[in-house]
Amino acid sequence: MEKETYFTDKRRRRVKLIFNPASGSSNASPVQLMDIISMLQQWKYVPEVYLTEPDSDFAQMVKDTMAQGVNMFVVCGGDGTVSAVAREMKGLPATMGIIPTGTQNNVALSLNIPRDIPSAIALLRTGERTKIDMGLLDCAAGRTSFLEICSAGLLSSIFSAGDDIQHGHLERVGDFLSTLVSLTPSKIKILLDGKREIVRMGHLVLVTNMPYVGRHYQVGGTAAFRDGLLDVLIFSNLSKLNLLGRAFKGARLSEPEDSGIEHFHARTVDMEAAPSMQLMADGITLGEGPAHIELQRRTLAVMTKAPEPKKTKRSIGDGK
Repeated sequence: MEKETYFTDKRRRRVKLIFNPASGSSNASPVQLMDIISMLQQWKYVPEVYLTEPDSDFAQMVKDTMAQGVNMFVVCGGDGTVSAVAREMKGLPATMGIIPTGTQNNVALSLNIPRDIPSAIALLRTGERTKIDMGLLDCAAGRTSFLEICSAGLLSSIFSAGDDIQHGHLERVGDFLSTLVSLTPSKIKILLDGKREIVRMGHLVLVTNMPYVGRHYQVGGTAAFRDGLLDVLIFSNLSKLNLLGRAFKGARLSEPEDSGIEHFHARTVDMEAAPSMQLMADGITLGEGPAHIELQRRTLAVMTKAPEPKKTKRSIGDGK
């Protein structure tokens, strides 16, 4: 079955709590960790804590944890931490829970996971176990799975400096501006599902698996993470400043998109550009060159919010 419901019961269950102390306020993280441990214990969980570091070996951590008989991983952090763990859990008989404590928390927003910590923890017991899709990027630098987004072009090139600036490293402003100014548009060739070819001049291509990316920019429907399709957005005939304005402003799918943004759906995407464009998947830069991107169906199990029960209409004469 695609979905299962976990009911609160008396049994205790061991879980691996993956905690990123760099998410949110670093001063609050020790207190936050103890509060989260306490709340998990109240819900009959026995958390085994793993503190992330910049060079954390998540693959080995997942392997060792499952060898010990633990198959539930609760990730407390932002989108980067969630995606890093998801890559190593893909295809395994394990379940991910998410406690969003990052800056954007697009994955949690996309999966309808509450942002407040007590509600997110309650969802681990009262929610549904849902199998969701992931994407796979194959390029010269290798193969990597992504949960949220694969990008080629402008945003990939400025991501590192922009992320540092967002976290207070204002010395990177010069790098950000010099990269922005020097980038030129590319001739982009895209083949969708091996049969539909599109050629455009532009600065950016986004291939997404989640409804929300960036600053809560909505690029897909609410079920995008399990619809069996990738959302492909080609940004052409837009200046770099207009493009960044769209990305930072955010938008809803119900709003009319700029005429310079084309939106497609596909299971596979083959892409090349001249000049070559910088590739990135969930924050990992992967060099330049041609790329093959494909959807992998229902390859990760995540606890999500159960849908509200449907109200039944009473007919006249029910007597109640």
